[in-house]
Amino acid sequence: MEPVEEETRSRFLFRNLARGLMWFAVIITVFILLEEYIQENFQARVEQIYDSLFLFYGVFTLSEIIFGLIPPEFFMYVYVLNHIPLHNYVIDLSALTIISYGAGVVGYYVGRNFSKTGFFEKVSEKYLGQYQNNLRKYGGYLVLVGAITPIPFSAMCMLAGSINFPLRSFLLISIARVLRFAVYGWMVWSFPNYFNG
Repeated sequence: MEPVEEETRSRFLFRNLARGLMWFAVIITVFILLEEYIQENFQARVEQIYDSLFLFYGVFTLSEIIFGLIPPEFFMYVYVLNHIPLHNYVIDLSALTIISYGAGVVGYYVGRNFSKTGFFEKVSEKYLGQYQNNLRKYGGYLVLVGAITPIPFSAMCMLAGSINFPLRSFLLISIARVLRFAVYGWMVWSFPNYFNG
């Protein structure tokens, strides 16, 4: 019986990146197909969401801290559906990026300071267990994958903190989150225009 070949770090990164891009392609395709329907039936609700910025950013912040419950792209779509000018979109997208990066740092400190508590161990066992072995195996690559793919970024940050991953390396790797928001934000802004003329 031949030994199973271990996945290299770069293969692990590219496999998850490809999976993330496929997930994003599904999200943006659904958005393009439903955009007109949403505008006809839910435009008032979308405007309400955008108008209460405290609630909008509050929900986004909680989502980013608590395992990325809502993909950031959905928040980007709220901007697009409100037909805001490009410069406002860039400013708002920058705010989301800063919040997401900050939520990752909070997650790191939660993992670092509360990893020995019973509550964290239960949460870790239930939601993070599948990533723990990968973090030990791939280290910073898993944090990078969390920063640029749909794998929950905050979960990767908590795990990194729980194993005392070096803070400086963590902060540098997490800057990739900015790249993810820039690329996905550009796609969310541009792709519907390609298909809608």
